[in-house]
Amino acid sequence: MDSKLSPQVRELIRQGAWIALNPSPEWLDELDRATVASSPAIAGDPTLAAAVSSSNRASLVHFATSHLRDPGGVVSPYLGPEPLRMARILVRRGLGASALDVYRIGQNVALQRWMDIVFDLTSDPHELRELLNVVTRSAGDFVDVTLAAITRQMKLEHNELAQGAIVERRKIVEFILDGESMNHKRAEARLGYALNGSHTAAILWCDEADGDNRLLDRTVAALGHAVGCPQPFTVIASEAARWLWLKDIAEIDSEQIRRVLEDAPKLRIAIGASARGVDGFRDSYEQALTAQHMMVRLRARQQVAFFEDIQMVALLTQKQEQASDFINHTLGAFASAGSVLRDTLLTYINEQCNAARAAQQLYIHRNTLLSRLDAAQRLLPRPLERTTVRVAVALEALKWFGNHDQDSGVTAE
Repeated sequence: MDSKLSPQVRELIRQGAWIALNPSPEWLDELDRATVASSPAIAGDPTLAAAVSSSNRASLVHFATSHLRDPGGVVSPYLGPEPLRMARILVRRGLGASALDVYRIGQNVALQRWMDIVFDLTSDPHELRELLNVVTRSAGDFVDVTLAAITRQMKLEHNELAQGAIVERRKIVEFILDGESMNHKRAEARLGYALNGSHTAAILWCDEADGDNRLLDRTVAALGHAVGCPQPFTVIASEAARWLWLKDIAEIDSEQIRRVLEDAPKLRIAIGASARGVDGFRDSYEQALTAQHMMVRLRARQQVAFFEDIQMVALLTQKQEQASDFINHTLGAFASAGSVLRDTLLTYINEQCNAARAAQQLYIHRNTLLSRLDAAQRLLPRPLERTTVRVAVALEALKWFGNHDQDSGVTAE
């Protein structure tokens, strides 16, 4: 405890620490957005983003609890399971200590909240000055010693992994994916995988921060058997993610994939198109990566995404705010219509506006279809016959927004 602090200021720090230990979900989301969005490498990797989020929150609890026990005292570095896991993933993703800048960003967000807290606790200028100075200094020291400890841990992890076959395999694959000049025959020998023929790449990952490695690996094997490739070529991207390539397979049946994932609701998969040779190995992976990034960006509920199905949506939603504006402008009140009505209209358009075929596809009576179409027309801001293509594109995009009424910003105008 700082002996220079008055009993009143120490009590105010204790009160503020207690408030900080009970943050609102909205503020925690703000903290996550600020830190995760600061690095494209983190924002594009759901496993790493979840690890950063967990580390943020655990560090916040440690810091506030320390000041609750000893107001104004020195806060020890936090090297609990959350930052250790984050360090492991950073190393496995090939990211250096510079990625730890997220801690500085988190520090700034937390100090802004501390300012809000203390101005609610007192209006006395002297007390305000002490409250702000003491905790700001303490936060800076805490982040310094914590980052030093995590950096040391990352060096240990890096030394341990540098010799591993997992890292070697991933490094070779990354050279191929980056288009680096290399002896492909030698790469094939070291990987145990032929780069000729047809390749279908996929990325399998777990939404949970502590993904079950065994479940992931069992699912990879099950997927391989389901599509006629008993031994998919697999790269361990992280604890909760796998890259895999399926060699010389026929066209994938999406129902087969969904059946494999039925017993693994927390797993998700993004699949590229089949392509041949080294370029195909690379291109199919890039497509799977694009599909994964779109699913993560839009917080899509679907477990499975085929690049060939979402290519247009991925392009449209690269700038999410503009995509939301397009959807709202095109669909108006219909953006908030029920899924049955939206699916009916999209099916009708996909069947080239043929009511009989659409009714057959939906297993409903033609009169039911016409009634739904009439309801849709009343909700759309412009006549369907003049905006058919735009409406279809907007509806396809809307399907992938995780919660279009709340989270994505897509709302009825």
